[in-house]
Amino acid sequence: MAFIWELPQWPELRWDEKRVAQPLVLVRHQQGRLLGRMEGLGFSLREEAVLKTLTQDVVKTSEIEGETLDPEQVRSSLARRLGIDIGALTPADRNVDGIVEIMLDATRNYAQPVTEERLLGWHAALFPSGRSGMTRTRIGAWRDDTSGPMQVVPGPIGRERIHYTAPPAGRLPIEMQRLLAWLDAPAAIDPVLKAALAHLWFVTLHPFDDRNGRIARALADLALARSEQSAQRFYSLSAQIRAERNAYYDVLERTQKGDGDITAWMLWFLDCLNGAIDGAQSTLAAVLQKAKFWDANAGASLNERQVKVLNRMLDGLEGKLTSSKWAKLAKCSQDTANRDIAALLKAGILRKGEGGGRSTYYELVLASAKLGGK
Repeated sequence: MAFIWELPQWPELRWDEKRVAQPLVLVRHQQGRLLGRMEGLGFSLREEAVLKTLTQDVVKTSEIEGETLDPEQVRSSLARRLGIDIGALTPADRNVDGIVEIMLDATRNYAQPVTEERLLGWHAALFPSGRSGMTRTRIGAWRDDTSGPMQVVPGPIGRERIHYTAPPAGRLPIEMQRLLAWLDAPAAIDPVLKAALAHLWFVTLHPFDDRNGRIARALADLALARSEQSAQRFYSLSAQIRAERNAYYDVLERTQKGDGDITAWMLWFLDCLNGAIDGAQSTLAAVLQKAKFWDANAGASLNERQVKVLNRMLDGLEGKLTSSKWAKLAKCSQDTANRDIAALLKAGILRKGEGGGRSTYYELVLASAKLGGK
């Protein structure tokens, strides 16, 4: 079975420009519209939107690879580095800080050259303990294939199937040099298509022992930031890839085993990106709703615990808010939690949800935020 890196024309790949043209125009229009709407927000609302988007991006890019991160740790790590005041910060472990640093470097420093040293630094940041789980792996260095060829082999034990075999490690220095030179060369194609091709090219080389997917998505984010000439991220490509993970792996496998025609990959990437931009509307709605909530309750006398928990609810608290969950979130006693909640019920900021007794939970009293026409 041949892979695209074994083709005589590699890395020259082709796609049907006529089929790609219309989806590309749509994505570029959507990008411009979203950026325009975000520019119309005040500075603090844009900050909140960026923080919400980057938190989602970091959580989802790790989730694609089966790693679950604490969103509050991610949000706190991002806020600390971006200088955004979100009140008390949740301490973040080194794994969270590592991926946060990569995502911020990719998006904030998108105009800087993508060098070998930079990529190796990204890889090292993903392994603060020097291990991948219980396994020691090569950190901040290209793979060397000492334990055999790099293969992607999904499936349960005993029924594994070789999804992909990467180029031999001996080819990596030249292959990566060629990829990095192309990344920083003036774009001969639309920058959005360059982002799609950069992602595919990198995962095809699979230059590291582990975490190639996260770095490929960071490279795509960097290329998309270049396409917009903006360091502010208002949509999460990783979140959309996570939602379409099965389709992502399917089109990737078909493309890597193909004849060098990557039209299907380009179309899938553009459709995924369009979905990510559409998804940004929910981020915008949440940011506007949060601002409207605090405007409506600007005169309320609230303590620090109440502000903290209300913000958690506005940011999308998982599950229903009970008094015991309040006590856990606010790090207070059950009696204190009950008093905090009672005061908010009296002020009309919270209301009881349906049910009672041990099933009692509480909801925010929100005014609907109108986003206007599309």
